Amino acid sequence: MSKAGGDEDGGGSETAQQLEEKTSVGNVQSKLSAATSGPGWTKVSCPCCVSERVEPLVLVKLGEKVRPETKRWLIRLIGAPQKDGGAALLAHPGEDASGDIIMVSAPRCTLLRATEELGLCKTYSSENMEAFSYNDRDNFKDSDNMEVFLTLAERQYIVKYELDGLRAQRDLRIPGLSDSYTLHQRDNIWQKLGSAGVIVDTFPLHHSDKLKDLSEAWYSGNQLAQPLDQVNEYFGSSVAFYFSFLDFYTWSLLPPAILGLSITYFSGKVQKEMVESVSRAGAPGIEDDSEPAVSGHMIQAMFSMLWSTVFMEMWKRRSSSLSYRWGTLHLAERFAEPRPGFHGDLGVNPVTGRVEPLFPEWQRDLRIALVSIPVVGLFLGLVVLGMLCFYWGEAQVQQLNNEWDSLLSQVLLFAPSVLHIVYTNMLATVYKTVARSLTEFENHREESAFENHLTAKVLVFTFFNYFAVLFHIAFFKQDVPLLRKRLASLLIVTQLVNQVTEVVIPFLVDRFISAPHRAESEDDPQEDKFRNQSILPAFPGLFAEYIELLVQFGYLSLFSCVYPLTAVLLLINNLTEIRSDAYKICKLFRKPFFPPVANMGVWQIAFEVLSFVSVVSNCWLLLLSPRLQELFQEGGMSGTNTLLLAVLVEHALISAKVVLAVLIPDEPDWIRKKREHIEYASMQALREQRLRSDES
Repeated sequence: MSKAGGDEDGGGSETAQQLEEKTSVGNVQSKLSAATSGPGWTKVSCPCCVSERVEPLVLVKLGEKVRPETKRWLIRLIGAPQKDGGAALLAHPGEDASGDIIMVSAPRCTLLRATEELGLCKTYSSENMEAFSYNDRDNFKDSDNMEVFLTLAERQYIVKYELDGLRAQRDLRIPGLSDSYTLHQRDNIWQKLGSAGVIVDTFPLHHSDKLKDLSEAWYSGNQLAQPLDQVNEYFGSSVAFYFSFLDFYTWSLLPPAILGLSITYFSGKVQKEMVESVSRAGAPGIEDDSEPAVSGHMIQAMFSMLWSTVFMEMWKRRSSSLSYRWGTLHLAERFAEPRPGFHGDLGVNPVTGRVEPLFPEWQRDLRIALVSIPVVGLFLGLVVLGMLCFYWGEAQVQQLNNEWDSLLSQVLLFAPSVLHIVYTNMLATVYKTVARSLTEFENHREESAFENHLTAKVLVFTFFNYFAVLFHIAFFKQDVPLLRKRLASLLIVTQLVNQVTEVVIPFLVDRFISAPHRAESEDDPQEDKFRNQSILPAFPGLFAEYIELLVQFGYLSLFSCVYPLTAVLLLINNLTEIRSDAYKICKLFRKPFFPPVANMGVWQIAFEVLSFVSVVSNCWLLLLSPRLQELFQEGGMSGTNTLLLAVLVEHALISAKVVLAVLIPDEPDWIRKKREHIEYASMQALREQRLRSDES
């Protein structure tokens, strides 16, 4: 992050008396803003940054024992120009100068400089999206009005971006703290203050009016379409991409759901299999016609393999269109400051020439090889242990049912599956914490590298944890009825457990525990309303949401041919999931920080990998079909020839998927032209900047 600020950096505005004459009542933040330009806010010297009203964007919560001199020093640091080691932001101590909060905002020049650093695209005077350039800022539409030019989520993230980038320019003692908390050169100030207990939390503030409008357009009414542009404006592109994918995926479930219902309706054998998957009593009134059932399973398998490819290719096209519309199409890896958690010996970065902590790559690789991989292997071993216990439990209850043959024994048949699902969910929760600690220990410099390694760990475990039993049943035990029963248990029990743990429990905690402590009225000071937001729990992130969708996609693409109603159950679940997730992020948690993103990132790769694995899975499951085995025997084919035929069909289907992926471009032609135009314009701007630099 650049810290080269000039006279345009700083904080503050006019006098309180002038502002009180200009500010009208009714704005959600008017009570706090009524004094925004008075002595409470740090000052700016740049005329273009002076404003009649400062918008509080972020709240910094301080520790209870923080002394007034420490708070005053921190406010000066936040408001100091970047050339002096500050963040060039606006800081307000709150109504009580010795209180435990600091309100933070950002002046125009700081926002514009960060917009260029982040690589955001904005609307140019020609009405085209262009990569923003600070030197050419006057030619971008609405660049003089930050509330229009940047979304609320972007403005709030830029504040976090600047605070996280604060580094000590020299050894410095923090006023009010002991010498053990001395800042050394290039130390990350914000992280150091957090470990010292000075800063307890930093979070973006909700805007009650905008949140109310978003809630009404999102989940309060009967509308089916999601207000994705409003979601992007309020929560950022990371959240908007998740809900856009959830929406696209949910409606894409309609074709396989209709096919699954048709196969079940017209096939008596499939109906019997569906009943037997949830009950051992069978279905005596249903005729067992095996011929349509086999063809139905074959149709379902072929359709699932092709559907998963078309779905992912069409999503990539939609994703690129949204990325252009939200100005994140041109985001690129920058040689920015190290992530806050990065540490090492102080030295000169050979790439950037900056003095910063350095950490040898071989040490990171050693930590991954000697610590991370063994620990991940240990958890995979726990998955295998759970699978063995599941099989042992299956055998015990099966024997019990044969001896008792009662309603209770039939109910107990599902106990091993339910207990194993609970076990895998608990193991996954523990593993997420361990995976984050391991990734922190690996000490990655860039935030993107940290997120990629963390996601890779979680994906490996998730695939093993959720699909190991199913693959073992299908490929080793070759027990299709048990596979069907297990899949039915997962689809029904897991969805119920997820809904209870993700929505019902947080709602009850919020309704009966948290809400009474943050009761407020319209007459309460706005500062108290902001402080009440800190009572809400922190948003846990989108990891669990993407994992849930990935597991769903795996059930559908890998095993739906043995359970045609898979898409139907997923569709029903996701129609409620959209609204429950929207309600959860709006009402049950503090507003989260999310960086601008151009797509789903590594999650998109994970979905594509599952799409290719589905070919192997479905070909093998078709090979286990009794009808196909009869046909092979009637044709006199040996086991070896049958296996070779299956491999040949598998390769043919993979080739068909590759051809289909190539025929469907990842982005529409007009998006490709826009992207190339943005890249060309950026190159031209860089060339002109270098020429001006050489001339000067």
